[in-house]
Amino acid sequence: MGRPMTVTRFAPSPNGSLHLGHAFSAIIAHDLARDCGGRFLLRIEDIDGPRSRPEFARQFSEDLDWLGLEWEDVQAQSTRLESYVEAAERLKRDGLLYPCICTRAEIKAAATQIGPEGPVYPGTCKYRAIDLAQPHVWRLDVAAALQKTGPLGWSDELAGEQQAQPETLGDVVLLRKDLPASYHLAATLDDAADGVTLVTRGRDLFSSTHIHRLLQALLGLPVPTWHHHPLLLDQSGEKLAKTRGSPSLADRRLAGEEGLALAADLRAGCFPAGISCG
Repeated sequence: MGRPMTVTRFAPSPNGSLHLGHAFSAIIAHDLARDCGGRFLLRIEDIDGPRSRPEFARQFSEDLDWLGLEWEDVQAQSTRLESYVEAAERLKRDGLLYPCICTRAEIKAAATQIGPEGPVYPGTCKYRAIDLAQPHVWRLDVAAALQKTGPLGWSDELAGEQQAQPETLGDVVLLRKDLPASYHLAATLDDAADGVTLVTRGRDLFSSTHIHRLLQALLGLPVPTWHHHPLLLDQSGEKLAKTRGSPSLADRRLAGEEGLALAADLRAGCFPAGISCG
């Protein structure tokens, strides 16, 4: 039996314009698939409430086309809400989710451990009765989940074989108060539904993979390989981000910059002034 076709994806949220960091990530995902005759998918992660705007989703297609990329469109997250509910209900039936009413300030004050994503939730609500009429989230009981799955591993093309350590993130939120699902749950389910075999994303999401691998085991989902690539950084050494006002691809495109030339430079590691890779 031959090796399965490589399927990658680029999955931006339409809450702002794409920037050079997005272009770098999309090009990596595109080339990893196309270099071996695979498929490159574009998925819009549009469940961020009123911050998700369709005009940005349309802009993304224009940006990727400007860069010379070819892709297949797949279902946006907003069409998949039922799958998130079904998965969460299954985890609830298995006794692996519990409600939590703690605020961020309360968690920060009570936390005794700092994990890769910040203060680790200390389990305050795990063993107390919660009135579900109150606003609440649903957390994954990681210890109970690991008892069910046993030890797990995963493979990264750049970092090698990894031992899954979801306990380092604590009991993460899977269902949020304001959104249908957390990134952890939605992205894991979507990648499985889309047949993604190689999850390409930045190193800043490396730690999330410990949780995603656990969810795959709990829900009986296929296990892809991962490729956590370096990030593009600004002059202060911070990653490029929408929230930091990083210049957009749309602005570059509308200013007359040549997209194919920019893509070639990014592939060659030639970055604009003030931009580095790390």
